[in-house]
Amino acid sequence: MEIQEETKCPICLQYLTDPVTIDCGHNFCRVCITQHCETWTEGDHDPLCCPSCRAIIRNGTLRNNYQLANIVKTIKKLDLKPGKENLCERHSKALDLFCDKDGEAVCVVCWRSPEHRSHMVLLMEEAAQKYKEKTQAYLKTLSEEREKLLGFKVTGEDKIREYLKQIEEERQKIVSEFQQLLQFLEEQERLLLAQLEKLDKEIVKIQNENITKLSEEISHLSELISEMEGKYQKPAREFLQDFRSTLSRCEKGKFQQPLEISPELEKRLSDFSQKTMALMETLRKFKATLPSSLETKRGESLGSCRLGECDIVYLGGVPYKPHMPHLYIIVILHIKHAV
Repeated sequence: MEIQEETKCPICLQYLTDPVTIDCGHNFCRVCITQHCETWTEGDHDPLCCPSCRAIIRNGTLRNNYQLANIVKTIKKLDLKPGKENLCERHSKALDLFCDKDGEAVCVVCWRSPEHRSHMVLLMEEAAQKYKEKTQAYLKTLSEEREKLLGFKVTGEDKIREYLKQIEEERQKIVSEFQQLLQFLEEQERLLLAQLEKLDKEIVKIQNENITKLSEEISHLSELISEMEGKYQKPAREFLQDFRSTLSRCEKGKFQQPLEISPELEKRLSDFSQKTMALMETLRKFKATLPSSLETKRGESLGSCRLGECDIVYLGGVPYKPHMPHLYIIVILHIKHAV
């Protein structure tokens, strides 16, 4: 209790504000002791004395007491007991008023002080009502903005989900279409190679037959030549024996031409070469036009030109039920025409 008394100004009886010490050792608020000195001088009384002990105060002897200021600050914190939070720290009066300019709660004494005298001061309830109305208006605006943003958020999320779903569907379509296209091309490759293998076997068969016949002819001619060379070396009597039959055998043993590839087989081979060239040209055009076609059709549905669900195309003798983009159908039809 004694410490609290030491931290209060003897003039205003409140906690010291900006405490100063005079020669006699007493402490005062700087404002309070300054006003005391000015009032004393204006009244032209006896020499200026300390309000507490009447000791003479010399001019210019006010000294700041920073240590005491820190003590006062600590005591104020310790003195904030329940029930005192709504009291003015300086005047211990109820904070029932509100300074509209400074935006702070004040007591009656503060209101009448020079610091707030020229300011608009309202009752606490009136000030609260005034600012509650403003706050309510802001809350309404902010709530409306929040609702708009929530709507945008929900709409955006729905669109994103729809886009992601569409992307996944397109991904599955692309994978499926290319798998079907690859399967079709592999089947066409198998068919073309099978046809080529058949031609190969037929030509090899003709070649083997010709080789066999030629080998037999060569062997026969070799025997006849050896026989004639042997007789040619014999004496005239022996040479002339059976020479007519020998000459007759020579005339009958004329060389037989080997079998030629039939015109029908040559035509098939020529047609196959044309098919190969047509296939290469078709695939070349497809590879050249597909990127640009996809670029120009960006934003359009790749499946906009599809065959019906029940349409079946027979390509190379193989039933094929495509659900493929328009470009794939063109390639398939070109290949069908080629093969």
